[in-house]
Amino acid sequence: MRLLRSALLLMAFGGTAMTATSDEGMWLPNDPPRELLKKRYDFDLSDPFLKRAMLASVRLNSGGSGGFVSPDGLLVTNHHVAADSVQKLSKPGQDLYADGFYAPTREAELKCPDQELNVLQEIIDVTDRVNAAVKPGMAPADAFKARRAVMSEIEKESLDKTGLRSDVVTLYNGGLYHLYRSKKYTDVRLVFSPEKAIAGFGGDVDNFEYPRFNLDVAFFRAYEDGKPAKTPNYFKWSAAGPAEGDLVFVTGHPGTTQRLETLARLEYRRDHSHPYTLARLRAMEAALHQYGEQGPEQKRQAATDLHRFANARKAFAGQYQGLLDPAVMTGKAAAEADLGKMLTLSSDGDGKYPDRYRDALARVAEAQEKLGAFEKEYLLLEGPTPSAGPHALGSELFLTARHLVRMADELPKPSADRLREYRESNLESLRFGLFSPAPVYPDLERAKLAASLTFLAEQLGGNHPTVRLVLGDKSPAVRADELVAGTKLADVAERKRLHDGGKAAVETSGDPMVRLAKALDGRSRTLRTRYETEVEEPERQAYAELAKLRFAALGRTVAPDATFTLRLAFGTVKGYEVGGEALPFHTTFGGLFDKHAKLGGKEPFDLPKRWADGKDKVETATPFDFTSTADTIGGNSGSPVLNRAGELVGVNFDRNRHGLVRNFVYTEVQARHIAVHSRAVLEALRKLYPADALVRELAGE
Repeated sequence: MRLLRSALLLMAFGGTAMTATSDEGMWLPNDPPRELLKKRYDFDLSDPFLKRAMLASVRLNSGGSGGFVSPDGLLVTNHHVAADSVQKLSKPGQDLYADGFYAPTREAELKCPDQELNVLQEIIDVTDRVNAAVKPGMAPADAFKARRAVMSEIEKESLDKTGLRSDVVTLYNGGLYHLYRSKKYTDVRLVFSPEKAIAGFGGDVDNFEYPRFNLDVAFFRAYEDGKPAKTPNYFKWSAAGPAEGDLVFVTGHPGTTQRLETLARLEYRRDHSHPYTLARLRAMEAALHQYGEQGPEQKRQAATDLHRFANARKAFAGQYQGLLDPAVMTGKAAAEADLGKMLTLSSDGDGKYPDRYRDALARVAEAQEKLGAFEKEYLLLEGPTPSAGPHALGSELFLTARHLVRMADELPKPSADRLREYRESNLESLRFGLFSPAPVYPDLERAKLAASLTFLAEQLGGNHPTVRLVLGDKSPAVRADELVAGTKLADVAERKRLHDGGKAAVETSGDPMVRLAKALDGRSRTLRTRYETEVEEPERQAYAELAKLRFAALGRTVAPDATFTLRLAFGTVKGYEVGGEALPFHTTFGGLFDKHAKLGGKEPFDLPKRWADGKDKVETATPFDFTSTADTIGGNSGSPVLNRAGELVGVNFDRNRHGLVRNFVYTEVQARHIAVHSRAVLEALRKLYPADALVRELAGE
């Protein structure tokens, strides 16, 4: 007899008691919720639907999602996802981010300096092989090394065999391991980007709010061998868009969620991790805002970084409110206790479920105690991920220096023995970004570096050995100026020289950024190893045990946490109620112009001239943005929203503030994802820009 499938059990593992009756779930494309969709919506999720959803969905290395919308490589995403590339294509006197861009011909499309697209081709379950590498009784350090080695071996074998980007993805926090093979595009060109004022109408004031009026879309084109890529799997653009009550699907790459984490882990986030993160985000946001106030060129340079930090600050603030909500935490505690009682009563398995369960929870809690002793210094020197870089040195120039220093040490080793970011299967993408010709702005780098160095001292204290080593007995501002003024790493040729010269070139370099990266590398690696062996590996083993219990009880009826890999979510198009006011499922062009007039057209509620002058050109009843209950999170930005026929009816760009708690618990009472309506895009392209060639391509003409 299987374990009881009660709502409490679902709550313990999925973070909510609504799984069985709600639209919760960021589902794996190779393990979709067919039965649930059939039962709830009488929808047969077919293999052709899933295949097209996989092969037409795109992950952008700038941190978002998108989808092909023509057979000639045309893809749609969000303006704020495209912002990184648009900013890099801009220059003094030509602000494409603020003023917009449209290429009426293929020849006019602008090649992005370092945009990479990944399109998933295949998923292979490699759980047994990964788990077999970790032998019973292994010390955490040995277990971590063995797991890292076998994952690297699997990736390299796949890369050599297929030529596709190959990544072993950890699911259920260690319960499963899947190999993802993806086709990669590195010749990506900008086709259309609207003005910032309409893409982000309402700015930070309206961010995570609703009603919304944002044309948050942009179009790129993927190229192969200098020609538009052939993409026979694409989403047909719907001229009608969604109606209220429609079933819709969101196919994209949600970043991270923490619904399967234990109470002890969430308490640690509440009391330590989130307060630290919010302090850092506020410090960087303030520094970037101050820099942008120096003049129009400084404002242009800082725009995308400022949006990124402001958006993250608001998102984490919303998450923190969820962690402070007693209902969330007491619900998690009660669910864990109730599950323990159920396991005690169960006669399934080997009779040791309760002991295994308590032991796994205890190991996660113990890992939090160890993390508290060094987390701040770890994040400040090593950073949460290799791509994010250390929080104490918030400069692209320093991150470049670190990669060069570490590549000199790591590349001579066998791929399986390297740090994960330098494994053979990842090198092509790493080098693509490392040698990007994108512009570097020294004054902006100084401002970001000075702010992050100040944050380092604030967190550890001025006399901390790490602080003294980094600052070199100088103030943060003076040290930042010294590092930026002295480095040559803004020059791509110098980066290539150091990379190609290997250990000898790095060791003899007098570049201050390189020298600092070398000086910090020993301590940083020590902290990373400590995190991997004292926190990451024990947690992974404990969560793998919890996953086994979940599978025994529920099968695969609970989706794994998000991992910035392709997922399928679903929901219904509908509005919601706040304070007794019913908010409609969609806004309109007329509502946009009304809000602009009501607020006097002042920033951030100003409109581009073509919009302010074009009110009479559009049908004001045309839907603009819409909401649905589909389960989305950060990373879903740019995700295609599809109808039952698999047609694109919208482009996801945000959640409302009620949805920020979805990192930890799903709710659909008021939480909604927000998307640009497909009709709104066509209306704007036809009547305000006009972009006739783009409209014809979307229409399949």
